[in-house]
Amino acid sequence: MADAAITLVLWTYFTAGFLIFFAPIYLAAWLFSADRAIAFQKLNHIFLRGFLRLMRIVVPGLAVEIDGRISGLESCVVVANHRSYLDPVILIACFKRQSSVVKKDFFKTPIFGCIIQTAGYIPSQGKGGRLTSLLMRRIEKMYNYLAGGGVLFVFPEGTRSRTGKIGTFNKGAFKIARNCNVPIEVLCITNTDRLFTPGRFLFNTCVKNRIRVRHIGSISAEYCSIHPIEHVMAETRKMMEKHLRGREPEVFE
Repeated sequence: MADAAITLVLWTYFTAGFLIFFAPIYLAAWLFSADRAIAFQKLNHIFLRGFLRLMRIVVPGLAVEIDGRISGLESCVVVANHRSYLDPVILIACFKRQSSVVKKDFFKTPIFGCIIQTAGYIPSQGKGGRLTSLLMRRIEKMYNYLAGGGVLFVFPEGTRSRTGKIGTFNKGAFKIARNCNVPIEVLCITNTDRLFTPGRFLFNTCVKNRIRVRHIGSISAEYCSIHPIEHVMAETRKMMEKHLRGREPEVFE
């Protein structure tokens, strides 16, 4: 009963809260902002930061600890492990200017698809058609976006881990970091799956939980440029696995 009631409160924020309070603001940003993408990114940040605050209030026994250094990151590619649909929610709440790679099917959904497209998010790889063209345009603009202080966050596993172990990485985020000459900042997320488990509709609210998002290491642009992408991916994976075993952050320069 508690899970159902709290889930209802949180989803009401997402639906009724958006339609009543945020939809008019998004519409105004669409009509009047000089840069729609930046405006929508900031609105996404505000909307999901509100969701995160509400989640902290209504879920008993929940603590959320976000490394204070994360919100100050800019002009970089952020990579993180992926445990739950809560992961992108938390990262959007961290960054005022953010872009990410989103499953292409989400671009086809009403309202949400319009928001993520206007915000400048990147569709996952498709086979021809409008989304492939959109993907190429977004990649072409990525250098200027990152140079201007934007953050691209990516879950290189591509999907949520069901076991907690780090899955196989895709190369896309690492190629972008190299091509745009920006550093890679590595985060580790724990226990979001304990609250919102893959395959379960209800939030799991009847257990004590501590969600942590930690900045666990950096890989400089110079390091990325002189080492094979496979090596950089391997080092990133080692950072995440070491952190999950309780070791210290690392920096590669």
